[in-house]
Amino acid sequence: MSASTSRQITYSPAYTIVPTYECFNRCTYCNFRTDPGKSPWLTLTDGENLLKSLQNTGVCEILILSGEVHPNSALRKAWFDRIYNLCKLALSLGFLPHTNVGPLTFAEMALLKNVNVSMGLMLEQLTPSLLNTVHKNAPSKLPELRLKQLEFAGKLKIPFTTGLLLGIGENSSDWWESLEAIAKIHQRWGNIQEVILQPHSPGTQQTWQFPAFDNHLLPEIITKAKQILPPEITIQIPPNLVQQPELLLACLDAGARDLGGIGPKDEVNPDYPHPHYQKLTQILQPASWELVPRLPVYPQYDDWLSEELQISVKRWRNTIQSVDFIPGSSVIL
Repeated sequence: MSASTSRQITYSPAYTIVPTYECFNRCTYCNFRTDPGKSPWLTLTDGENLLKSLQNTGVCEILILSGEVHPNSALRKAWFDRIYNLCKLALSLGFLPHTNVGPLTFAEMALLKNVNVSMGLMLEQLTPSLLNTVHKNAPSKLPELRLKQLEFAGKLKIPFTTGLLLGIGENSSDWWESLEAIAKIHQRWGNIQEVILQPHSPGTQQTWQFPAFDNHLLPEIITKAKQILPPEITIQIPPNLVQQPELLLACLDAGARDLGGIGPKDEVNPDYPHPHYQKLTQILQPASWELVPRLPVYPQYDDWLSEELQISVKRWRNTIQSVDFIPGSSVIL
């Protein structure tokens, strides 16, 4: 990296593939899920056709994002196999997969490590009181279950992204407790590459009637997060949920350095389209920030990957550093 790195803001040229929207959790703020049996699963054939259409478009990361099948369901193995095979297919077609599909067993994560350059799971909040409110019917939102996932990733040497969901009924002390838990895990395993600070943004599908998070609190939260988290962890904010240019810049001034995956649709927040690359550049350049593409695995974790994955990552590192690389495509822009 050059000396100008400190004025660089990264993002991942990404596309999200959803194996299924069906989910046994019923988080009342969710704008993603459907009831089990209510929507078809993505077939491997359709997945292959979609992936082939994304080749040579500038898309690097394939985010596999799925609703959750209950661990004891007879469909769990078929669900996991679909996720695994989509990752394997994405790799074979030249993409870098990143999977975020809810809590997994240690064995499931170990298998997915072979076909993913990184993985993720939002911690959301550790406060147990949410189990009586927004997470009352969401068994996989148990704080200890999600913390265990971060531990599994550490033991397996999986580069990991996690984060907080802000404004779902917690208080400010809960933010710091959750961030301190993430910092503690990273200090032991060194596996957390990014922490997302995601403000609750009401959508048309959710049942919970609660206002949007006050985004003007974000710069202060980012400043505190920088004090709590180890310096090598990157703080990410979603620009489609922080739409005021002056507030976005204030978040960057406070220490956020990544804008996440930029693609045609935010599947988790479908009412909030991602801003175009050109629009972000127009906001950032006058403030002397440079928007640069990155891979879904950070360079310090390359040697955690298998030799096969390292070859794919190296090819992409050479590509995005080329003067001929177009950051995104008609798919993203």
